Formats: sequence, structure tokens, C-alpha cells
Amino acid sequence: MKIIDPHLHLFDLSKGKYHWLKPNNPPNWPDKALINKNFDELSIKLDKPLALAGFVHIEAGFDNENPEKEIDWLESTIVSPFKSIACIDLTASTIQFRETLKRLKQRKSVIGVRHILDDNAQEILSDNNTSKNLTALAEQQLLFECQISFYDTRAVNTLVQLLRNLPTLTVIINHAGFVDTSTNDTWQLWHNSLELLSQLPKLAIKCSGWEMTDRHYQAQTILKTTQACIEVMSKDRVMMASNFPLCLFNCSYQGYWQSVYHLLPEIQRSSLCYENAKNWYKLV
Repeated sequence: MKIIDPHLHLFDLSKGKYHWLKPNNPPNWPDKALINKNFDELSIKLDKPLALAGFVHIEAGFDNENPEKEIDWLESTIVSPFKSIACIDLTASTIQFRETLKRLKQRKSVIGVRHILDDNAQEILSDNNTSKNLTALAEQQLLFECQISFYDTRAVNTLVQLLRNLPTLTVIINHAGFVDTSTNDTWQLWHNSLELLSQLPKLAIKCSGWEMTDRHYQAQTILKTTQACIEVMSKDRVMMASNFPLCLFNCSYQGYWQSVYHLLPEIQRSSLCYENAKNWYKLV
């Protein structure tokens, strides 16, 4: 079975800065040393019956001030089909933002950008420059990778308001909005945000990053979340992803995709693990 992994990271510690991977910098994970090493294209090889047909590389803090440097490194080393998501500052001046986009557009693999929202989502989304810069992104036909918690309901509402005014901007939610299936209340709150965002037709969601909230997550969490996303958004707007190398906090790369393969109903496998990523990220 062919797989396109739409969310992974590769590292070269001798070339990039990767401040977040340094032992004394946040996030303060006790197991961070597990991923504080080099990972290249050979690190994501899959064995039969799985085959990695391509992937999307998501910015990994290589050089946030000069995001094109990470892209240049990727394009000089990767031979497999891939697209890249570059780091960018949504709150930068419109002139600076457009200059960065101009440089990024010169790199053939760039399909979009990401500014990690996380705990600062409301502040970033409310910044005076953000709406102007998202408009520029839409004009350049680049997509926005949106890493936001569905439990930050104020920020989710602000995001929806912004995107309703930008009907041509493609947005892809990272890590299923950091779902928490532990109680009915947390599940319902997450589901409410999912339903609200589903009203935006150019928005898709990637189901991944389970280990970021629970190193010992259960397979049932993946299945329950994925099926809810399909029910609310349709199967054409949902993608499975690995978040490699962070998935190693729970299992191997091969083990993760084998688990996904066995969890999903056969009728959904190709769409969720290959076709949708190919379509949304324009991978051929």
C-alpha cells in the first residue's frame, strides 16, 4: 500500500539551529534526547506491505529568521517526491512578510507556511498584520498550516472569522487539534470546534501528533478521532500523518503506519493515507 506522509520533520543538527531540541530549552520533555539527533530520508523508509511514495516536510526550527535555508537543505538532499512547509512569522510587517514569501516561492518544493500558534494563538491571530499576511498568502496560492488547540475556543472563533473573509486560502489543521478523548466533556468541546471549522470548505485536517499529549495513547484514540473527523468533514478532507520523529516517543515509524493500516477500514485506507495528501499538497 502506497503512503504519502503529510507531516514529518527531518533534522541535521550540524546545519540547523533547532533551539527547541536543545536539552535546556522548552519543551522540557524528559525523553527529548530520543529525537535530538539527525534524521534523514533513510530514516523514514517503510517495509512491505507499505511503501512511502512521498511526504510533506513541516518546518522544524532549522532557522526561523531565514526559513529558505531549511528548504535549500531539503532540496539539496532529498530525492523522493516531497513538498515543504516553511516557517514564517504571521505578525511580521507586510513588507517583510511579502519579501519572505518571494524568497520561498523561488524554491520549487514550497507549498505553504506555518507559524505555530499553540498557547499564543489568540494573540497571533488578533495581531493587526496577521489578516493582511494571510491575504498575501492566499494571493500567492500558498497554504497555511495551522497548529492550534481546539480547546482554545476563543482562538478557534477568531480563526473562523479570519478565514470567512479569505475564502480562497487553503488551511490545514495540524495534529487533529490536540484531541483529548479522556472524558465526555473534553471530547464534546473538541467536537464543537471541529464542527465549527468544518464550515470552511478549503480547510482540511491531519490526524497525527497523538504522542504530544499522551506518550501512551491507545489505538482507539486514533480510530475514534479519525472517524469523527470523517463524519464531520467528509473523508476527502482528512489525512493520516506520522509527526516523525516525534512518533518515536511511542513506536517506530514502521510500527506507526502498520497500526494505522490495521486500524482503518479498507475502504478508507487509500484516501486517508495517500490520495488526500496527494491532492491537498499537489504531490505528483
